[in-house]
Amino acid sequence: MFLSSQRAVQGVGPTCYAAPVNRNKLYPEVRALLEINEAEGGPRLETLSPVEAREAAVDGLKAVAGQPEEIGRVENLRIPRAEHPIPIRIYTPAGDGPFPCLVYFHGGGWVVCDLDTHDGVCRAIARRAGAVVVAVDYRLSPEYKFPAAVDDCYAAIEWVAANAARLAVDPRRIAVGGDSAGGTLSTVMCLKSRDEGGPALALQVLVYPVTNLASFDTPSYREFAEGYYLTRAEMEWFRGHYLARAEDAQSPYASPLLAPDLRGLPPALVITAECDPLRDEGEAYAKRLAEAGVEAACTRYAGMIHPFFSLGGVFSQGRRAIEQVAAAVRGLSG
Repeated sequence: MFLSSQRAVQGVGPTCYAAPVNRNKLYPEVRALLEINEAEGGPRLETLSPVEAREAAVDGLKAVAGQPEEIGRVENLRIPRAEHPIPIRIYTPAGDGPFPCLVYFHGGGWVVCDLDTHDGVCRAIARRAGAVVVAVDYRLSPEYKFPAAVDDCYAAIEWVAANAARLAVDPRRIAVGGDSAGGTLSTVMCLKSRDEGGPALALQVLVYPVTNLASFDTPSYREFAEGYYLTRAEMEWFRGHYLARAEDAQSPYASPLLAPDLRGLPPALVITAECDPLRDEGEAYAKRLAEAGVEAACTRYAGMIHPFFSLGGVFSQGRRAIEQVAAAVRGLSG
């Protein structure tokens, strides 16, 4: 519903480099999964209500997420806020801290997914990185429009920084990361923290992030608009639910690619999928970061589609990308 080879393509610096591939870009495992999904039929996401879409996302990801890995300790808490306590899930590895920390924001177009849909990803990163992972269950749209998710995520990084000792976290090694909409929220946390003098962040991990809600006019959007899992129509559905007004798309906190100045942000790891409408804007953002003097490593995974990072139970490339993220978090220096 929602694959694999050793041909992940890495490049460090302002651009993502990829070896030439033939016209049939999908890896066989990816193509097979998409064909199964098409054969099963079912309504298109953009025809569903948000509630229906959330139920479908939970069911779909459970089927392909793989077996949850054991981790030292898992704790569910709520960050106290007068208007809206924020549910979080804390994954702590075995051993003694202080540990590096990754504050993780799940994907789902700001409309679907939750702590449970990304439980496997967070467990895998925490175990492989030897890091505390704090997953944040920010408010979803359309019940809570932009910037509610931004506000929740920022409150979460402030809470983590203030409670580093309680979490056995090294306050000098706090990173943010997420996939898709969560990748967007991650770099927005870096922008907002810089702009408002907030917590010092050591790394941003952006897995196929949405960086420009103001325009869907890129070569990857045109080439992969239909038939590669995430579609242009679905992105329009997500955007329509997330933003209260069309002009909100111009805000750097909704479209970080439009930020006038990216200087002073923490180092970035940007991961994209070759056959993903979001590929070009993610890589354009990595380029802009590097041009602004930010250390930016960009990896394009060849033959992959949009949610491959969450499909470690099916695709070895998803597991490989998780290993890459874990290595970056594990390598944080104080």
